[in-house]
Amino acid sequence: MAAMSNNPPNLRPDLARAQVTETARPGQPTIGMVSLGCPKALVDSERILTRLRAEGYGISSDYAGADAVIVNTCGFLDSAKAESLEAIGEALAENGKVLVTGCLGADPEYITGVHPKVLAVTGPHQYEQVLDAVHKAVPPDPNPFVDLMPASGVTLTPRHYSYLKISEGCNHRCKFCIIPDMRGRLASRPVNAVLREAERLVDNGVKELLVISQDTSAYGVDRKHDLHPWRGREVRSHITDLARELGKLGAWVRLHYVYPYPHVRDLIPLMAEKLVLPYLDIPFQHAHPETLKRMARPAAAAKTLDEIAAWRAICPDLTLRSTFIVGYPGETEAEFQTLLDWMDEAQLDRVGCFQYENVDGARSNDLPDHVPAEVKQDRWERFMEKAQAISEAKLDAKVGKRIEVIVDLVEDDAATCRTKADAPEIDGNLFIDEGHTGLQPGQIVTVEVDEAGEYDLWGRLV
Repeated sequence: MAAMSNNPPNLRPDLARAQVTETARPGQPTIGMVSLGCPKALVDSERILTRLRAEGYGISSDYAGADAVIVNTCGFLDSAKAESLEAIGEALAENGKVLVTGCLGADPEYITGVHPKVLAVTGPHQYEQVLDAVHKAVPPDPNPFVDLMPASGVTLTPRHYSYLKISEGCNHRCKFCIIPDMRGRLASRPVNAVLREAERLVDNGVKELLVISQDTSAYGVDRKHDLHPWRGREVRSHITDLARELGKLGAWVRLHYVYPYPHVRDLIPLMAEKLVLPYLDIPFQHAHPETLKRMARPAAAAKTLDEIAAWRAICPDLTLRSTFIVGYPGETEAEFQTLLDWMDEAQLDRVGCFQYENVDGARSNDLPDHVPAEVKQDRWERFMEKAQAISEAKLDAKVGKRIEVIVDLVEDDAATCRTKADAPEIDGNLFIDEGHTGLQPGQIVTVEVDEAGEYDLWGRLV
């Protein structure tokens, strides 16, 4: 399962004014975009806007200036559904012409039952249907002499990093997850298509590629790891081969949503060789074998500890990020304690935690012994206290060390940066608050860490 969360304000295209700077020409039809959910949905939004921009549409940064608004929804958790419905209502109130797409669009009646005035509803990654709906609501009016598409396309993230989606869908049947129902089974892109996109992004100034999918380590399984021509030779559609080739493009390469298959150990030498960032985002979800069995996930938590030890032996500076669910139906106090003990052993660097929620259509809804809300809250607090203490100790150990960071934002009081251990928006930051005014976003600089907090670091330029 890929953890789904609401995009923070500077990744919400409807709020991220800085990324939409063009001015519409007189008479040009304009479209606004609200993108909710995970980075994979953000990539979908970028693709839709790129196609629309190529057809002559302008991209509006606010509701009032748009002829119609597309809301790209998230439908994974009930709280995400509520936010999606709220965003649709807000767009209807502010603009009136609203088209809905994304994961929640897989259930059109759910949307139209609440908002019958939406013009169209399409499901996830249905790009052609979205374009058809836009054409119907706001006919295109391209000017071939003016509407020239920039080579980099329309991006909703800062220019120096970009998400690179390598596949859609998932073959797992985790009981708490409905992603396979919404997005289908695993469908991997050809390896040369992924590499071409990555090369184009790097050529256009991207310094960090964030590789995403529902199950990154399964990449190419559906294609039987077929071969494709790339730079005068053939490359397999396999995550190890893809990661190795991406590492040759000259940008940081960060791997997200990696399922802990045995072949993940083949990625670690690439990290030790500095081809790929020493960072693995692995959604373990729990540590007790019975809880994992009820989740319909591999129940090998003890063996996972051995794998983690082996990975760190090969690449000592490996950063491990993961997500967990507490309060899953049937979770006993003993099972939860096993998770806390496992955390003491695993010493993960970056950890997110969710309280279990029922999701319409998920098989876990029908499991017995649902955990009371107050118990879920108590376990979440105890888990986060443990995770925070581990994070604080690990960051404290970095004080005095020299490390490379990438600059994300430069303001009067400080430059906000990230280390190789920090993915944008979900992990911590490193702040430089002296001698930073000459820095530029996307620069990679060396700093000496002089202070550590619970999740963030402070440093000075070397």
